[in-house]
Amino acid sequence: MTAGRLRKLSRRRPLRLRLTLVYTGLFLLAGAVLLAITYILVARSGAVPAWLIADRENALKPACHRGPAGLTCRQGIRGALAVGAASQHSTDLRHLLLYSLLALAVMALASAAAGWLVAGRALRPVHAITGAARRASEANLTGRLALTGPDDELKELADTFDAMLDRLDSAFSSQRRFVASASHELRTPLTLIRTSIDVTLAKPGRTAAQLEQMAAEVRHAAGSAEALIDALLTLATSDAGPGNAEPLDLAVVAEDAIDAAAPAVRASQLAVETLLAPAHVTGDAILIERMIGNLVQNAARHNMSGGWLQVTTGTRGESSFVEVANTGPVVPADLVPALFEPFRRMAQRTGNNDGAGLGLAIARSVASAHHGEISAHSLPGGGLCVIVLLPANRAEPA
Repeated sequence: MTAGRLRKLSRRRPLRLRLTLVYTGLFLLAGAVLLAITYILVARSGAVPAWLIADRENALKPACHRGPAGLTCRQGIRGALAVGAASQHSTDLRHLLLYSLLALAVMALASAAAGWLVAGRALRPVHAITGAARRASEANLTGRLALTGPDDELKELADTFDAMLDRLDSAFSSQRRFVASASHELRTPLTLIRTSIDVTLAKPGRTAAQLEQMAAEVRHAAGSAEALIDALLTLATSDAGPGNAEPLDLAVVAEDAIDAAAPAVRASQLAVETLLAPAHVTGDAILIERMIGNLVQNAARHNMSGGWLQVTTGTRGESSFVEVANTGPVVPADLVPALFEPFRRMAQRTGNNDGAGLGLAIARSVASAHHGEISAHSLPGGGLCVIVLLPANRAEPA
């Protein structure tokens, strides 16, 4: 290991080094405690057994004479045996301590090496996650860890990281589709305006009627572009969250939306059914009015001649709701979720080219910004039913 790498490790103190130090420290602590207990037990058992002294004394008795001199001889032998045994015990204790300390030092080094290897193996998934995070970018979100092994915390972290990459990939893909669709939608009216002007100016003998027709086409295209820009601004505003929150009654807002859709209702000769019970909420009035207005306009626009349109408001538990249902062609169940994506026109199933395909996308964004939910399901006889749930406000609006 180079000096530069050592300095880097000393500055960073990576997790692997810290784990190794912890493992080694715990081993040293446990070893020191075990050594101390062993040493104390051996030291306390240092008294020479009486049977051993008696046995040695009996073996040396023939060397001593009878009488007082023999007694003194035997006492001397007993004392010498005790002193020798104590000296030997002291020597054994010093050897035990020395050899134990040497063994503890060797095992500490071995435990540090083993701890370094074990910590590296345990942290290998973390290094894989770090590498994947460094490689990830808006243009490269396809790599996945797909970590295998025991179902532990590291595998849970890797699976969570993979799920996050899935969400990011989906979000960026949706954003790219949105930008491409928005560019196409904005380019279409501009192309119509330019074509209409070029065709009219290319005519050598332009009449007033031709100029008026060109002006009408340009105005219609400009109106389409203006409506699209307004819808995009509304979508961006709802994504940023509600502005000034105030008490509202969804029943009143729905009634106003039905009045605004009256021309489309009359054009298709629709039967309008309403059941507008009080449904109080707190939110951005402009966004909520736009949301309900879009739902009613869509129900009137994507309908059939002589069909019906039904608007219901009320409360369900802790939520206030607005439900908009309408007749129309049969909508496949698997197509319904896609209708909430930007620029997914109902024209794909009805042949109606009106609108920019942002109505339901705006409704979903507004509902989400107000901590609500929006869902839709196709009706058996054809048509669609959209339900919006918003947190209820029990206080009536002023």
